[in-house]
Amino acid sequence: MVNKPAGAAKGQDAVDPASLGRIKQLRMAAGMVHRANRWALPIVGLVVVGGIAVFVIVGLITGLVALLAPLGVLVGLTGGMILFGRFAQSAQYAAIEGQPGAAAAILQSMRGGWTVTPAVAANRNLDVVHRAVGKPGVVLVGEGSPSRLPSLLAAEKKRVSRVAHDVPIYDFQVGDEEGQVPIRRLQRKLMRLPRNLKGQAVAELNFRLKALPANLQAPKGPMPKTGRMSKPPRPRSR
Repeated sequence: MVNKPAGAAKGQDAVDPASLGRIKQLRMAAGMVHRANRWALPIVGLVVVGGIAVFVIVGLITGLVALLAPLGVLVGLTGGMILFGRFAQSAQYAAIEGQPGAAAAILQSMRGGWTVTPAVAANRNLDVVHRAVGKPGVVLVGEGSPSRLPSLLAAEKKRVSRVAHDVPIYDFQVGDEEGQVPIRRLQRKLMRLPRNLKGQAVAELNFRLKALPANLQAPKGPMPKTGRMSKPPRPRSR
């Protein structure tokens, strides 16, 4: 057998599979951003190059280019990453907007110790209410017809109040109609709610809510052969 050069074997071992996965994810995110906005990636590139150029020019004028150039690279890359992240988030919202379970996916991706239970209530027209529990209290988010959701939200709010007692209960409708919250603003809306509960109180509230029986109605028409409803999309775990 012919032995492989040691350097070649070392180079192969140096390849990190995790880094390859991150590169693939970055390419997928870049492709998604480009499809949503063809000017997004050029703008990100201009921010990176512009940030570096400003510091280099200032460094040449002041004679501190050796100090300011690395700082410019750091500032330019940081600014580009922040902007790219915002473009990627907007592209994700555009991809799931109008899809069943979009609100549940947004709720499940939130940070801050939220406990999300998708589809705690639904009617025969497939209008759905999701529940999120956190430091603000209980948040009910409805997806569906703006004419049918108020009664569905009111019924679920009354049901939750039996065990929530004096805990604040908020309700929102997701959509583009008047009085509704657009899907891309839902997370921001919830994060701005006042913090009314502490960690132990949130845990006790979750325990009481788990004791509530299911409150789902069967949809109109014949049931699917599988006997199962499609699950809402879930964000990828990091």
